Amino acid sequence: MTADLPVLGPRDNVDRPAQWPLVSHKVLGVGAVSDYVDDTVATPDGEQMHRQYLLHPGAVAVIALDDHDRVVVVRQYRHPVGFQLIEPPAGLLDADDESFLAAAQRELAEEAMLAADDWRLLIDMFTSPGCNSEAIRFFLARGLRRVPRPDGFVVEHEELHMQVGLVPLADLVEGIYAGQIQSPSLVAGVLALEAARQSGRLDDLRPADLPWPARDIRQHLLDEIAKLA
Repeated sequence: MTADLPVLGPRDNVDRPAQWPLVSHKVLGVGAVSDYVDDTVATPDGEQMHRQYLLHPGAVAVIALDDHDRVVVVRQYRHPVGFQLIEPPAGLLDADDESFLAAAQRELAEEAMLAADDWRLLIDMFTSPGCNSEAIRFFLARGLRRVPRPDGFVVEHEELHMQVGLVPLADLVEGIYAGQIQSPSLVAGVLALEAARQSGRLDDLRPADLPWPARDIRQHLLDEIAKLA
């Protein structure tokens, strides 16, 4: 029974920024993309707890939809899980002077050699907030056209063996529910796109250049870590 559970209204069913006091911060390991860290955090009741997690720069992902309801995908080798996953074009936010939209446009050009005339915000998501700080901003790109790869971009490592193609949106949805498509970025992005289509809100999605509050929270955490250092 659920009768005794509170029903949250529009003002309450939202994520709220919160920062419990950071007592200490220790780097357990340094990686090419993420650092593995241990934070000692003071809880509201005065206790202290340790939390180990990956400090991640964040990322953008592009759900690129063509005029025939097909989605641009890449098949990329992912060593930690031992799969070649079907994914959207995506990449790290590792350039301080690059906007989120510009990063998404760059990734679409680098990985799929495509540009888009219509950009919207689809969703924002923390990929695994219990064990890493990664947040992904998903863009919907429409009005696709071919372009060359950006000057200076070098294809290397996994991307040398990456395949690019189109998959009908309906087939991706079917593959997700069949358990055959497991990339979190593709699962979240495709289901968000399908929900937007079904509810008739594609043209009412947020503008692509809106601020991203989660990134400001991340910066505040980095500032607190810097104080301890």
